[in-house]
Amino acid sequence: MTLHAELANHFAEASDSSDFATGLSLLEHQGLISVTGGDADKFLQGQVTCDLRELDQAHSSLGARCNPKGRMQSSFRIWRTADGMLLSLARELVAPQLADLGKYAALYRQCQLADQSDNWAGFGLWGEHAEQALTAAGFQPPAEDNGVSRSGDSIALRLPGAAYAIWTPIAEAKALLQTLTDHASLVSANQWQLRQIQSGIGQVTGPTLETFIPQMLNLQHLGGVSFRKGCYTGQEIVARMQYLGKLKRRMYRLLMAGDAPPKPGTEVVDRDSGKAVGEVVIAARGDKAVELLAVLQKDAAQLETLSLGATDGPLLTLSELPYEQTLAAAEAE
Repeated sequence: MTLHAELANHFAEASDSSDFATGLSLLEHQGLISVTGGDADKFLQGQVTCDLRELDQAHSSLGARCNPKGRMQSSFRIWRTADGMLLSLARELVAPQLADLGKYAALYRQCQLADQSDNWAGFGLWGEHAEQALTAAGFQPPAEDNGVSRSGDSIALRLPGAAYAIWTPIAEAKALLQTLTDHASLVSANQWQLRQIQSGIGQVTGPTLETFIPQMLNLQHLGGVSFRKGCYTGQEIVARMQYLGKLKRRMYRLLMAGDAPPKPGTEVVDRDSGKAVGEVVIAARGDKAVELLAVLQKDAAQLETLSLGATDGPLLTLSELPYEQTLAAAEAE
């Protein structure tokens, strides 16, 4: 049995209830890409929406990689390592992104790309005793969102709402897990996904590949898009939308009765008109309802006739994002 299989087996009976003080999830759905070498910054700066000149060893950043039409091929969190950078993204997108990036990296003599998904293990940690768990594992808990802390070769990244994504070399994962579980309960990946939804953090997955521009996932409000960095693939479209266009679709948080989360890419339909007005980004089961993030036409978001998948599908109810006021203020300008 591989070390990854052992970890998965350890979490096989993790709780799917939200009745816990501190939760610890296995981030099996996330993969890692490393970009290393003397030309890593120069290469990647021309590929992603965030500005690597503003990325230091003490901070991580959200970001995206777009096609020439500004449609996202992946969204990720990126941080610096001793010899380059690591990007965490949807695991099913690692191979296609490596293949596409490789065509451009070949032009840079000192730039190497690699799939590191099997070499690292990722954990999601949040709740009442999260900082205590981090301290026990040798981390100095980051004081602000996007902060980075290190303990040996392991890395803790602070996310909005005092949650942490922890990445550790796979050989050290069992020992770290033992320490963390002294302070946290094992919970399902669904609970981590639910927490991301409640924090308003979407992600591009296989079914939504090249569906959204960054602003549709509110990345400009989450620090994942720089409008000062200069040229990168898709930059002209992204910048034009920011300064000259009018964004007609963006991401909202919605609730749905039931316990079966829809798959990313599932249509959101207006029952009255029968027209599709959006797509699901990610979804998860909550205790009382399914919660989801979906990109919707802004003029349809307030409708009380939104349903999932078809005109006779489950009704959807609009809920709030934690940064809804910031979005509303920006849209009012």
